[in-house]
Amino acid sequence: MDRLVVNRRISIPLAEIALNPMRAQGAGGQNVNKVSSAIHLQFDAKTSPSLPDGVRQRLLESRDSRIGVEGIITIKAQQHRSQPRNREDALRRLKDLINSACVVPKTRKKTRPSAAAIRERLKNKRRQSERKAARRRPPSD
Repeated sequence: MDRLVVNRRISIPLAEIALNPMRAQGAGGQNVNKVSSAIHLQFDAKTSPSLPDGVRQRLLESRDSRIGVEGIITIKAQQHRSQPRNREDALRRLKDLINSACVVPKTRKKTRPSAAAIRERLKNKRRQSERKAARRRPPSD
């Protein structure tokens, strides 16, 4: 496997993805101190020739905390005990992130409330106003 296949249109060569092993955090006994089982993935989405322009733009505009201001996606996978499983997990999460940017959001169509809805809203406002006015004390002259 020399490419990460995201979907039918997008596949990224693994040469563009930096996968660095590192020691995992948290409990785990002696194993956690000796073995670099976690994976630190970095992918430069801003300069990658593998991403179509629309997908790149939506990806960089998303408010995902894993995407830095320079356009570098950083994913840290340390859920599993073995390095190969963490590597698969990191690549799957990158794939899911890019797939989410492939979806083009629907453009919002301006809508107006119907005349009947406007009348109903104003009628309810009037009724509420009268109800509150009835609770007030009569003016003392």
